[in-house]
Amino acid sequence: MTIKTNNPGIFQTLITQLDKIFRHNRQGSFRTKKRYYEAMRRFCRFLADHYHLQKLANISGKHLVAYVLYIQAQGKSASTIKTELAAIRFFHDKMERTKYSLPSNDELAVELERRRFGGVDRTWSVREFNLFLAACMADGHEDFAAIACLTWYAGLRIHECFRIDTATAEQALRENAITIKGKGGKVRTVPINKSIRIELKKMLAVTERGHKLFVADNELTHTAIGRLQQYIYKVRPQIQDEGSTRPMTHHGLRHSFAARTYQELIDSGISPLNASLRVSQLLGHERPDVTNVYLTSVKDGADGK
Repeated sequence: MTIKTNNPGIFQTLITQLDKIFRHNRQGSFRTKKRYYEAMRRFCRFLADHYHLQKLANISGKHLVAYVLYIQAQGKSASTIKTELAAIRFFHDKMERTKYSLPSNDELAVELERRRFGGVDRTWSVREFNLFLAACMADGHEDFAAIACLTWYAGLRIHECFRIDTATAEQALRENAITIKGKGGKVRTVPINKSIRIELKKMLAVTERGHKLFVADNELTHTAIGRLQQYIYKVRPQIQDEGSTRPMTHHGLRHSFAARTYQELIDSGISPLNASLRVSQLLGHERPDVTNVYLTSVKDGADGK
């Protein structure tokens, strides 16, 4: 199988190291070994193209986070991503003198679970959200606070936030609604509130016209996303509600938006069916089973507050 790469020399250096490990491996079935080998080749290409890494023994957690975000952006399923990670760990365990220990899936601070009907309550409480904003301000991460507001109040996906440039932000301020391109190229328009307006104005004040609000000129998008994910993982212990077992990822803010919007629509007298349809439109979904995952907290009798 031929893999195209922008850095064939570095890629071949990594493959030479991989082949040496593969030749001496006796563990696993032929099918598993072949599948893991091809997965590792794909990871080697990513390392060569995005990090210019020349030693497999120097793989670290940041490489795994970036790779997960990279293949998530390609629309790969959770099961596929977990298999890719299993392959990387399989070969990493067989390397000599590795520089770093690799984090588990739970420690990656990246959403990996397969979506299921009924789902899991992933909403953030109002207290958790406010504490996160306070942490961002204290640590000088106005950009992270702005992204959190865009998802909490408008339900934007993490990749949608990082696509926003100055033109999109300026249009949103003029129209009091943000028009965004989501999965599959689907375009939707979502109303924005005062909090989002304030955050967009702050970001426009420090961003050169024609540039993205949350990605530096010399930075890859998945790297910028990884910084946010890692920050959430870092501050999670200090902001999470006492006794809470709910997962806390950026994606949980989108769940919070869905649950809160659904409840507000119901309270205003709209039928559950029409409320679900409206939430689905705002989220950029067409499938009711997917939207129901986001409404787990309210449909289980909780309000996510």
